[in-house]
Amino acid sequence: MSTTRSSTVKKAIAFAGAFALAVGSTAVLAKTTPEEQANLALEGTKLTPAGAIRAGNKEGSIPAWKNEPIVVPTGFKTGTYHADPFPDDKVLFTITAQNYQEYADKLSEGQREMFKTYPDFTMNIYPTRRTAVFNPYIYDAALENAPKAEVVVTERGIVAFKDARKAWAFPVPHNGNEAWMNQATRPITPWLNSFETTMAVTSTGDYVVNVLNIQKREKWSDPDIAGVDYDPSKDSLLYYQTLLAPAKLAGQVVLARDPARFSDKFRSAWAYSPGQRRVKRAPQIVYDNPLTASDGLATTDQKWGFNGPNDRFDWKLVGRKEIYIPYNAYKLHNANATPDKVINADGRVDQKFARYELHRVWVIDSVLKEGTSHDYGRRTFYLDEDSWWIMLVDGYDRRNQIWRYWESHDVMYYDIGFMNAAAEFQYDMQAGRMIALMWDKKNPPDFSWRVEDNYFTPASVRRHGVR
Repeated sequence: MSTTRSSTVKKAIAFAGAFALAVGSTAVLAKTTPEEQANLALEGTKLTPAGAIRAGNKEGSIPAWKNEPIVVPTGFKTGTYHADPFPDDKVLFTITAQNYQEYADKLSEGQREMFKTYPDFTMNIYPTRRTAVFNPYIYDAALENAPKAEVVVTERGIVAFKDARKAWAFPVPHNGNEAWMNQATRPITPWLNSFETTMAVTSTGDYVVNVLNIQKREKWSDPDIAGVDYDPSKDSLLYYQTLLAPAKLAGQVVLARDPARFSDKFRSAWAYSPGQRRVKRAPQIVYDNPLTASDGLATTDQKWGFNGPNDRFDWKLVGRKEIYIPYNAYKLHNANATPDKVINADGRVDQKFARYELHRVWVIDSVLKEGTSHDYGRRTFYLDEDSWWIMLVDGYDRRNQIWRYWESHDVMYYDIGFMNAAAEFQYDMQAGRMIALMWDKKNPPDFSWRVEDNYFTPASVRRHGVR
């Protein structure tokens, strides 16, 4: 480890340790001040209700945010793949291994390492479009959260929140814990029935397509649930995953139930094996245990950038920065973007499908706590300022060497007013391999699907669990 990197890690650990001691296990009284609240509004203020800077940058390469949802393309029908609302946008320029140093200040360390590792890696930069515009009730909720939400840190070290609902808890974050709670409280589509693929790709481009049926219920931002009917300490995310292919593995089921905050309740998870025809508790489906069908190339807590309890890391808010990130990934969402076209012979993404734009992001650095364990010694997260969705993650090993680079290629689903990933990719630069998570292009994601809560129970898994 270099002297510079060692010093950086020590400083990060010292900061995180001091902050953890300061908060102890009680609520942190760091509510938004009246002056800060005055800067938040849907129109006419310095900041949007999400805490994003409303204005563009001085160079004009980032436009101002406007409360104007994407105009639905002519001919689009709900229930189909979402057409690209910007088909005429052209590539402004391409970043390559030959010129990336000219743009180094707007690249993450993981991106810079990709150019060093893969001489043919490129990033096509498109015009920036701030399309993360949510339904009005989301912004109303954020404005209500701002003056009253508080961070809570448990004795176990889990960072949580209280007195927030439906949207970002801390539009004006004062520290890493508040910023991290914003990704935990970001707006998420309430319902989803989807068919998704997971492919662990070799360096020669070989892979097996694993098809999973993901059925998900997320109560946090559901407009149909009143505040009096919702308790964030109880189950909020209900998740049912069935492996459909390859045939020899078909029928395996994972069921998980997460609270909106982990200060009161931990994840409940079960697994069903068609060979044994038994539903068993699955406490291993958390932290750095392998992601389903990932061949060890990703951890369970990496789906959607991060999920699950957060007590093994300390969270430091580095600040806001302009970075080239994946955005408006309608080309990857397109029904024609099948794995055989997206994944090239070198085992990486054909970058003509990827769209990158310059956006302001919140940078949050996380360092593994002493006395805990995880595959990653450190992770740096880059969160879109307009949505608080995680767009990039730089993953470091226990020696603090850059190891993996994660990208989330998200789409604003304009018919429902929510954002979701169209594809997620992680490059393991030490192994020379990639994990690819994408929609299965035979069945568009269904956001209209509805079931009762008892569908997400072990008893339901037993009834439906057949090979």
